[in-house]
Amino acid sequence: MPSYWLMKSEPEECSIDDALAAPQASVPWTGVRNYQARNFMRDAMRVGDGVLFYHSSCAEPGIVGIARVASGTRPDPTQFDPLSPYFDAKSQPEAPRWLLLDVQALKKTRLIGLPELRATPELADMVVLQRGSRLSITPVSEAHWRWITERMLDP
Repeated sequence: MPSYWLMKSEPEECSIDDALAAPQASVPWTGVRNYQARNFMRDAMRVGDGVLFYHSSCAEPGIVGIARVASGTRPDPTQFDPLSPYFDAKSQPEAPRWLLLDVQALKKTRLIGLPELRATPELADMVVLQRGSRLSITPVSEAHWRWITERMLDP
């Protein structure tokens, strides 16, 4: 049974358009530097899981597409690159600290912004809407996934 996730990306770094334009519409999800988000990737996310592709740190944050987890985890090479903003001097190749997985964009959707998400009572307990929630990867319940994909994506 698939699980569902909301994955945040800054559009300047990887937008839904970038992901759709990539070969096989698949992009490595690099730069995760939070242990809880890393643990979701390592311990809970599986190939085929559904993903709400979310643009963050932009003028209009919100859900902008549907994707799926396209690979298992592997070490994130940016942790070893001193020129990368995600470099981690304490991480070693023989014991990598940070992981990535591939995400395959399936389709671009209309923007479902934070105001619309917050105004929907059925989504009130969605993790991304909780005060202080800043994780780049959060679980999405099956009920929330269905509500969004069945009722909110139609224009």
